[in-house]
Amino acid sequence: MAPPATTTPRAAVRAPAAAAPPHQLGFEDLGTPLIETVFVVLDLETTGLDPAGDRITEVGAVKVRGGEVLGELRTFVHPGRPIPARITAVTGITDAMVADAPGAEAVLDHVLGFLAGAVFVAHNAAFDLAFLRAAATAHHRPRPDPVVVDTARLSRRLLADEVRDHRLATVARHLKARTAPAHRALADARATVDVLHGLLERAGSLGATTVEDLVELARSRSHRAYRRRDLVADAPRTCGVYRFLDADGRTLYVGKATDLRGRLRTYFGQDPRRRMADMVRETARVTWQVTPTLLAAEVAELRAIQAEQPRFNRRSRRQVTARWVACTREPFPRLVVTRAPGAGHLGAIGPFRDAATARQLCEAIEELYPIRSCTTRLRLRQDHPACVLKDLGRCGAPCDGSQDRASYARDIEEVLALAGDPSPLLHRSAARMAAQAAAGHYERARELRDRSHLLARALSAQRVHRWLTATASLELARPVPRGTEVVRLDHGALVAAELVPAGGGASALVGSTLTLEPASTDPSYAELELVRSWIAGEGVRIRTTSTPVSSPVAGGKALATHLAAARRTDQLVRRDRQALAGSKVRRRGGGEPPGGGDTATGGGGVGDA
Repeated sequence: MAPPATTTPRAAVRAPAAAAPPHQLGFEDLGTPLIETVFVVLDLETTGLDPAGDRITEVGAVKVRGGEVLGELRTFVHPGRPIPARITAVTGITDAMVADAPGAEAVLDHVLGFLAGAVFVAHNAAFDLAFLRAAATAHHRPRPDPVVVDTARLSRRLLADEVRDHRLATVARHLKARTAPAHRALADARATVDVLHGLLERAGSLGATTVEDLVELARSRSHRAYRRRDLVADAPRTCGVYRFLDADGRTLYVGKATDLRGRLRTYFGQDPRRRMADMVRETARVTWQVTPTLLAAEVAELRAIQAEQPRFNRRSRRQVTARWVACTREPFPRLVVTRAPGAGHLGAIGPFRDAATARQLCEAIEELYPIRSCTTRLRLRQDHPACVLKDLGRCGAPCDGSQDRASYARDIEEVLALAGDPSPLLHRSAARMAAQAAAGHYERARELRDRSHLLARALSAQRVHRWLTATASLELARPVPRGTEVVRLDHGALVAAELVPAGGGASALVGSTLTLEPASTDPSYAELELVRSWIAGEGVRIRTTSTPVSSPVAGGKALATHLAAARRTDQLVRRDRQALAGSKVRRRGGGEPPGGGDTATGGGGVGDA
């Protein structure tokens, strides 16, 4: 019988009796040289392969640093159920061997304490980490989320041409491990220690000298790309915008990130996209610009892509031109989609993101209001033949005299009033959707629902855009964990950004590189959307403004109701699609899907891809 949760110290190591909150490695720790890094190599024996349903039967762990073993931990664990015969045949662990062993709850505190502050190492680490997390969740312990080094993944990267497979026994034999794996926890952990040291020697030849390097190497797909990380060796861990440049100084790619260092390093061997590999091969230099806020990085990225048209950027190269739904100025006006309403229009609703959204609004209005959708230019005499829309009740038919000019003008006034209060349109659309559903026309009802939600989002956005662009100078502030973000806008365009540290006083605005050229004072729709998303954050307040800021109140309740319904519908549709595709992740008992234990070390935002 194994004694409960014992540790065998080489240099005094003591497992705590109760688990304190585990210390997780921070960014500064990821740069620790491998020779100074503390690794805990863990191996678990279990009753099966499912973390949600099976249980741990034995734990073995070895703590090492600089090639020296600091301590070992080994214990049987009572699984609370019989061990299947097929498992006993593989591991040799019987029910009698675990009969007097402590339960998982008693062992867990020792294991988590042993792991605290160390890099987690295992062969096929996702398996062991999933069982550990399942046990932590089941017994109300902190969920371990360590930096992970998977020796199986490292083997696939470093020994691809040397071994026939990457099972622990095969790799241990190839690297001449002193301990042979035996499907017992401590023996397998000791074998994995030798495998780790052998792989670290191979990794050093590729320039991997820190924990961060090692994790990135395990994820890398190409030695050649991995060796080019020197291009971004000095990248800081802060938000900003970056550029990949070719030998002639032309911009190949522009992106933004919340963590420049973490994001940039992923391009060198980790990004699976072929075009990104092609871009890295053409890259001669990588530059970056630190920004005080993520919003500043997003805007800088957008403007750089639109100005420089980088070859490897697929999104955002074409500037999004807003569209309006305008009403023509003629005896019997009609709705048109236009880039810019002018003197030839009675009024307009907008702006909207694109022509498709504007056409959706046109179709909704023409379906729910008795105005004409034909393109014929009608005369006041009204002697034109009527079309089928009259018979369908979709038009008042001013063409054949069924509706006079005064009556038609009142309908047009009602339509133009939707710019200030869209609730009549939304209410009519909801009533039409309910009627279609009641009649059993479910596909049509779904189309009306989706259109209603699209219009609610678009109309809500255009309200914000309107007051943003109407204000000549506007300064906004938003609290963030590091302090306060401050942005200054000129007619909706970002002109400066600042991060005021917590407890700090006022300082000069940062972001001179973002100052707009005089011809660029009219922001793109995409830029306005970035600002609107930032404003949607919690705690945003106005610091200064050149003119009072106002937005219509009418229709606010209807918009809020439809937006909430749209969010609920999106969640339900996404859940149904995941269930149908079999891709929905179910975390019963804290289990993780395959690969779930391989945590990222660099983090960082994803640039425009």
